[in-house]
Amino acid sequence: MPITLDGSNGITTPMYNGSITANAVTPSVNMKNRIINGAMVIDQRNAGASGTASGYTVDRWTYQPSQASKGTWQQNAGSVTPPAGFTNYLGFTSSSAYTVGSSEFFLLQQPIEGFNTADLGFGTANAKTVNLSFWVRSSLTGTFGGALNNSAFNRSYPFSFTISAANTWEQKSVTIAGDTTGTWIGATNGVGLYVNFSLGAGATVSGTANAWAGSFFVSATGATSVVGTNGATFYLTGVQLEVGSTATSFDYRPYGTEFDLCRRYYERLNLASPATATSNLYIGSTGLAWTSGDVRAYFRMYPKRAQPSCSQSGQIRFGTGTFGQTLSSGFTFDQPGPDSVLMYNNTGVSGFTEGRALQIWGQSSGYVDFSAEL
Repeated sequence: MPITLDGSNGITTPMYNGSITANAVTPSVNMKNRIINGAMVIDQRNAGASGTASGYTVDRWTYQPSQASKGTWQQNAGSVTPPAGFTNYLGFTSSSAYTVGSSEFFLLQQPIEGFNTADLGFGTANAKTVNLSFWVRSSLTGTFGGALNNSAFNRSYPFSFTISAANTWEQKSVTIAGDTTGTWIGATNGVGLYVNFSLGAGATVSGTANAWAGSFFVSATGATSVVGTNGATFYLTGVQLEVGSTATSFDYRPYGTEFDLCRRYYERLNLASPATATSNLYIGSTGLAWTSGDVRAYFRMYPKRAQPSCSQSGQIRFGTGTFGQTLSSGFTFDQPGPDSVLMYNNTGVSGFTEGRALQIWGQSSGYVDFSAEL
C-alpha cells in the first residue's frame, strides 16, 4: 500500500507531494508559478553588476526600452531590505525626467515558454483564469501598469495596480480572466506569453485596464511613468503567475531547481582563473589536437530550449602540463545541439602533435556563453 505524504496518513513533508511504494518513488512535480526566477535570485550574466542596455538583466527578465540611456537596472539596486521571505529583487532607477512619446515604452518583461503556458488554454473556450501576484516598491505613488501579451503582440491585457506608500514594499495581486479568442502558441518551445511591468508607456501603447484587446498594449492608460521622474526607483520581486483567481503563497523552489530552469535558456561557463598554467582552472573535458594547427574540444552543457548561440570572451589555453598556447584569436562553435557543442580553433595555432590529448583552461577573466533565450 502506498504511503502518501499529503497528510491523509498523518505523514507530511513541505518538499514532496508524491507517493512512495515498496519498489519506487513517484514524484509529483509542482510548478504552479509559471514565472522563472520570480524572486530574482539567479543573475548569471551580471553577478549583481548594474546595466543600462536593453536585454537580459537577472536571468529570464529583460529590460525593453524604446530609447537608450533612460535608466539603470540592477539586482538589489539601492541595497534596500527585501520584503520578508525574500533575499533579492530587481531594481530600476530613472536617470532623467523623460517625456515618453506616444508609441514608446519602457518595460521589465519575462517571456514564458509555450510548453509552460499551453495548459492555460488561451485562445479557446476553456481558457483558464490566472492570477499575477508580486511585491513592488517605488519612490513614486499612484497607479502603475503592465500587460500580458501573446507572441504576436496582437492580444493584450493591460492591468493596473496602486502603490500607496513611497519606498515601502507592498504586495499586489491581479486576477486575469483567460483570453478565449486570438492566436496563442500551444505546447511548443516558442513564446507562449509575455508578462510586462511598465516603467513608462505612451498613449498608443496603453489601453483600458482589465480587459482583453486585439491591439498591442503594454500598460494601462494613465499609469505612472517611472522614467518621467529623475531618480525615481521601481523595485520588483516575488513575481508569481498561477492558475486561479486568488494569489497563493510564493512557490519557493530549491536553488538548484531554479538555476536549472534558468540554464535551459542561458548558461555562462566562467573561465576566470590564475595566470599560471599549473594552477589554472580546467574548464571542460579533455581537448584534442586534430592536426598540428587545429585544436578541438567537445563541451557538454545543460540541455537547452533550442540550439543555442555560442560565444567566447577572454582567453582559453590548450596544452599539456605547463605547456600551452593562448588562443586569443577566438574559437569557432560548430554542431551545437541542445546539450553539447564542438569548440575549435584552427587560426594561428601550430606546434601540436596530431591526435594528442590536451588540457583546457582559462588563462584570464572571460567566459563562454550558451544562449537559447526566447
